[in-house]
Amino acid sequence: MTQESEYSGAGRELLSKAFGELAQGDLRQASEKGWGAAAQMVKAVAERRGWEHNGHAFLFEAVRRVVNETRDTRVGELFHIANSLHINFYENWLPEDLVRSGLDNVNELVERLEQLLN
Repeated sequence: MTQESEYSGAGRELLSKAFGELAQGDLRQASEKGWGAAAQMVKAVAERRGWEHNGHAFLFEAVRRVVNETRDTRVGELFHIANSLHINFYENWLPEDLVRSGLDNVNELVERLEQLLN
């Protein structure tokens, strides 16, 4: 199994777990797993392209490069939403409807990034 496929597999697994945590009412864990799913998928794309991806700044740079490459600005928007879920893990102030919406957006991001891997 390649590093790229490990990242993409982890992204899908974390997204599934995020929705499970949401169903159980654990908004903090749902938020962090949503962020993790987004980060892992960005890592998969970065790995495929030979870009650095070890750290938050590199993840944001990789997203910027994807947006420039694809002209899909929605990828950047969706990643920022995922980052708000990461913040919620620490702050725990987002209500359930916003966490659910955030996870739906992460799902869209994962699907868009998967297209770059196929």
